[in-house]
Amino acid sequence: MKTAIFFVILLTLLAVVLTLIFMSKGDQNYGDASKRNTTNLSLIYVVAILISIIALAIYIWLT
Repeated sequence: MKTAIFFVILLTLLAVVLTLIFMSKGDQNYGDASKRNTTNLSLIYVVAILISIIALAIYIWLT
């Protein structure tokens, strides 16, 4: 179980880092226009992480 949790956390961190790396590359005008998309994507990550933590807590509590 600890191994699975470790891999989920690792995969989430890897996804965040790679997303930020790929967002920083590209043309200058796109970067200015995509601030709203970056905010939305960050919000999606926060919500997904919170839901995952709550689901994990419920799973651990029920088993």
